Amino acid sequence: MKIASFNVENLFSRVRAMNLDTWSEGKPILEAYAKLNTLIQQPVYSPEDKQAIIAALKKLGLGGKDDGGPWAILRQNRGQLVKRATGGVMEIVATGRGDWIGWVELKREAINEAATRNVARVISDIDADIVALIEAEDRVALQRFNHDVLATTTPASYDHIMLIDGNDERGIDVAIMTKAAYLIDGIRSHVDDGDGTSRIFSRDCAEYTIMLPGGGTLLLMVNHLKSKGYGGTIASNKRRKRQAARIAEIYNQRRAAGIEHIAIAGDLNDTPESDPLSPLIQGTDLKDISDSPAFQSDGHPGTYANGTKSQHIDYILLSPMLFAKVQSAGFFRKGVWGNKDGKRWPKYEDTMTRPLHAASDHAAIWAVLDL
Repeated sequence: MKIASFNVENLFSRVRAMNLDTWSEGKPILEAYAKLNTLIQQPVYSPEDKQAIIAALKKLGLGGKDDGGPWAILRQNRGQLVKRATGGVMEIVATGRGDWIGWVELKREAINEAATRNVARVISDIDADIVALIEAEDRVALQRFNHDVLATTTPASYDHIMLIDGNDERGIDVAIMTKAAYLIDGIRSHVDDGDGTSRIFSRDCAEYTIMLPGGGTLLLMVNHLKSKGYGGTIASNKRRKRQAARIAEIYNQRRAAGIEHIAIAGDLNDTPESDPLSPLIQGTDLKDISDSPAFQSDGHPGTYANGTKSQHIDYILLSPMLFAKVQSAGFFRKGVWGNKDGKRWPKYEDTMTRPLHAASDHAAIWAVLDL
């Protein structure tokens, strides 16, 4: 059995602010969006809140004469949040959340077609029986991708596809695709898990029970933890550690229930030795496939961008019984544009002539298990 994990960074459309050339360009926009969403939920808007709302709207490009901007749309369905006067003067006219019904919606744009086809090429070349996908926009998009793109690249398209909408409003969810012989027999979501402070998971910790052709089952937990991309470092690290601790708790519960074949896959957004991931990596008996004697190293220890040690953020973690059955494993980078010139490692030279043609900034991860 071959299992893989791949952050596809959306298949057909992506939030425009996340689709810029560099993360530093999109970060302030996403931070303004997150701050605005918090501010507009206040039951009463103080004078300071109103000024902060106006500032966030302007950062989102919504400081003009209407409710549409380059990065977002302000939906004012009932009542009114903001009044716009001539000369660009803005006034928050709502006294609190109860005065209006509406929201802020981030604008999306199409992914480059060559990039989408290179995503299919990566998945086709890996040819895994089970693929965990990170940052897929929805199940319908996955079905379209499987039927319209992947099936034209290889006859080995996927028969079972599942995605549960998570907690991220940008439409970056975790999903799974399996071949015909690997039936998805059970699904469990953790989108509502909380610890008295807030919901724990930024997206989800989706559990999939998969029937194996030779008998028995595999429990696959697919994750995408809080990024370092925006928000304060202390708060981001704290939330990522809460998430890692909850995954470890779920894993230990499943092991105590007698489940031995467990894999945890996805983008954990931190390094193996980091404190935020310590509850999961140092605090359990899970093993990283890159630590297996069967792992085929290409000399680059990281999984993201240029593959440095500090960029090891994508994982397939295995329970001891699964780890003992690893026959081969590795990172697959041909869809990643390495370095500014794209020459850090072999890539798809015929279809990747510019960085925007890359399948992803993340290497795909794979492992072959003797099950």
